[in-house]
Amino acid sequence: MEVVKIGGPVYRIGVGGGSASSVEVQGDNSTELDFGAVQRGDPEMEQKLNRVVRACTEMGDSNPILSIHDQGAGGNGNVLKELVEPAGAVIFTRNFDLGDPSISTLELWGAEYQESNAILCKPKDADLLKRIAAREKCPINFVGTVTGNGKIIVSEEENCEHASKYLNNEDISLDDSKHPVNLELEVILGKMPRKIFNLDKISPQRFPMKLPDGLTVLSALDRVLRLPSVASKRYLTNKVDRCVTGLVAQQQCVGPLHTPLADVAVVAISHFSMEGIATSIGEQPIKGLVNEAAGARMTVAEALSNLVFARITNLRDVKCSANWMWPAKLPGEGAALYEACSAMCSLMKELGVAVDGGKDSLSMATRVGKDVVKAPGTLVVSCYAPCPDIRRVITPDLKAPAAGRQSYLLFIDLSRGKSRLGGTALSQVYNQLGDDVPDVEDAQTFRNAFDATQQLIADKKVLAGHDVSDGGLITCLLEMCFAGISGINVDITHKSASAINILFSEEIGWILEVDEKYRDEAMEMFQRYRAPVYLIGKSAGFGMSSEVIVKIRGNIALKTTVIDSMSIWEETSYQLERHQTNVTCALEEFSKLRERTVPAYRLSFDPVRSHSIPKNPSKNIKVAVIREEGINGDREMVASLLEAGFDVWDVTMQDLLKDYVTLEIFRGIIFPGGFSYADVCGSAKGWAVSFLFNQSLREQLRRFIAREDTFSLGVCNGCQLMNLLGWVDGGDIENNISGGIYLDHNLSEKFECRWSTVKIESSPSIMLKGMEGSVLGIWVAHGEGRFIFREEVLKSLKNNNCLPIRYTDDYGNPTERYPMNPNGSVNGIAGICSKNGRHLAMMPHPERCTQMWQWPWKPIEWNLEASSPWQRLFDNAYIWCQERD
Repeated sequence: MEVVKIGGPVYRIGVGGGSASSVEVQGDNSTELDFGAVQRGDPEMEQKLNRVVRACTEMGDSNPILSIHDQGAGGNGNVLKELVEPAGAVIFTRNFDLGDPSISTLELWGAEYQESNAILCKPKDADLLKRIAAREKCPINFVGTVTGNGKIIVSEEENCEHASKYLNNEDISLDDSKHPVNLELEVILGKMPRKIFNLDKISPQRFPMKLPDGLTVLSALDRVLRLPSVASKRYLTNKVDRCVTGLVAQQQCVGPLHTPLADVAVVAISHFSMEGIATSIGEQPIKGLVNEAAGARMTVAEALSNLVFARITNLRDVKCSANWMWPAKLPGEGAALYEACSAMCSLMKELGVAVDGGKDSLSMATRVGKDVVKAPGTLVVSCYAPCPDIRRVITPDLKAPAAGRQSYLLFIDLSRGKSRLGGTALSQVYNQLGDDVPDVEDAQTFRNAFDATQQLIADKKVLAGHDVSDGGLITCLLEMCFAGISGINVDITHKSASAINILFSEEIGWILEVDEKYRDEAMEMFQRYRAPVYLIGKSAGFGMSSEVIVKIRGNIALKTTVIDSMSIWEETSYQLERHQTNVTCALEEFSKLRERTVPAYRLSFDPVRSHSIPKNPSKNIKVAVIREEGINGDREMVASLLEAGFDVWDVTMQDLLKDYVTLEIFRGIIFPGGFSYADVCGSAKGWAVSFLFNQSLREQLRRFIAREDTFSLGVCNGCQLMNLLGWVDGGDIENNISGGIYLDHNLSEKFECRWSTVKIESSPSIMLKGMEGSVLGIWVAHGEGRFIFREEVLKSLKNNNCLPIRYTDDYGNPTERYPMNPNGSVNGIAGICSKNGRHLAMMPHPERCTQMWQWPWKPIEWNLEASSPWQRLFDNAYIWCQERD
């Protein structure tokens, strides 16, 4: 077999690697070693590498990759020897691409440069792999040959084309000056002698919690809701693409205002299936400072309490990744780590879940001056499980009040009457730890409650749900109010502790919202499963000014409004946002919260499909989805086009530049979204140059657009490209003259990913036919989406009704206000079409919401199973082509 490296060239990155990170205290290294450990990510190269791997795996039985291993710790010296174990191989240093020609063999062998994988293939598949890599512009190096002699040999020989002398276990003498590595794999990868650790346990003194006299729930909330671990994460979620791939069924944000409160993440395994994967995370480091065993158990419980809100196959199907970040080499910490690990394993055994992977960072201490500062010992548990129906997911936003209905709140309380405050958010904001922390009281009861909740979700009897975690029961209740813009009236009568203890303790449990008609059935379900459940109150009123009333045994502990508490919860996010975005935009979003409400969605047509999908798409209308390096929205675009019935071709720019395919065979051209050439020259400029500076491609584009039976769609980066090509504003492709439209940076000065609301206006667009007047939610994900026009061009587009899509406010009116308009485009413009209606360029992503499960929020009265209105856009294109056959 051939030993192959795919991905980026060798750089002097990560040479310090494991040596730098393995010391007891960070900061005790030499500066050179620390600098050599620094990693520099290259996402564009990572995408190219993954494209090659996916292209191979999708060949099924013809997959040329026989074995694969990612490069990580130890660099080539680790990945290559593990890949060829036990057969052995010879590796030729002169076959590697060097990013820096001064790199030595030692650096090449040990550097932990990223975006690089190692694979094995048969010699006969070498040309196939080279063609695939060339198509994806991914570097590929055939660096060695499997020998069968059980050795790993690194050769610096100049003539490295022939490896026959290394084969078949020949006993050959090698020149050490030409072969710096010549080792038996059995020795270096064999069974290592077991290490023995002598760990001393240190039990630091703990002190009971002592809170201020007369502390009220409202004053405690004023601190707790500002704590970063409790407060809104809006400053994090909107700057990352949470909709890319079109396979995301549940991301971080929920409710009409897209509030970052989701408990569980769910992804589909295919665009054409309802099956998927649910995943969740647990982390409780502060509790571990008081009791490491309890902290580990609560971490597992938190991960599963989050996972419970997605319907999975069975609790026993849950697998976990356990990631340890612990200063284990410092006195007492190694023993604490052992205690935590033992506690985690014992609880998982009782619950029937298992760890099947994980990593560790055991040097979590650094030197600051003369002091050593260590991080809290932290376990992060990531759960994942099969999700048989990705539509059966429950979110925290209260739903009944927005629909004018009554609902009840059920408290699944697994605390066995305890209300411990040690290691909680409340203790943290008062600079204390406490001496008694929440813990898992009964694993079997937890299992029972989990199974009962799962059954109710499967039966569609739950409207909303949220777990009690950081910030306690009161935070859980308030967050459900924030997400649903709804009030509540709650009375906790089954616990005897004080209001502060009951409301701020972080004991295990979760809250469910159920419709009034299912209240008794839900209560009976938990009783049948022998799980504790308590009816604690009702939802009450809709809107930012709705009252939140929380009582303890009939006495009012908190009386506030949704907006008053939400403003406190959002302020930390706002203050952080001020440091990473346009301050004016950050203030506008924060200060206008009290004016927000449910977006006024409106459908002007029946979204039920009006045409049947042909059984043999390969004999149908051909469309090309054209992509350049860095494009990442092509797969979901292909899925939406296939659903409409098209014969879809995946076409790279390399295919076009090499004349492997020409545009004349296609009726439609689609330019999907992403980051062509990482947008380093500006949005889509590098991509446009590939077309405009190639005479053959420029002529193909001219002929395509001149035909009367063709159409095109550009989304996001593709929209930027179409404007540079002049396809929607009267530009001149033949003479390389674009029109008077430019896509500039968002006014917020950052990448924006949001579930925005748009209105579809009357226009000649063939793809939006019959959709006029609709107000719909849609994904946006861009950093340069603000339309800038020459005055006469904008006037012409208006006069010809060529501005078919606009961002709207919550009442369906076009807006320039942030964040409803995520980029600041004039008049809320989100898309443009040509005068003849055949060409549409839009910044939002309709292809990422052509199925209802891709929508992060919809009105409760909308049928979850119905066709998405956005599929009509693609169906319209198909019908238009059919009518012209």
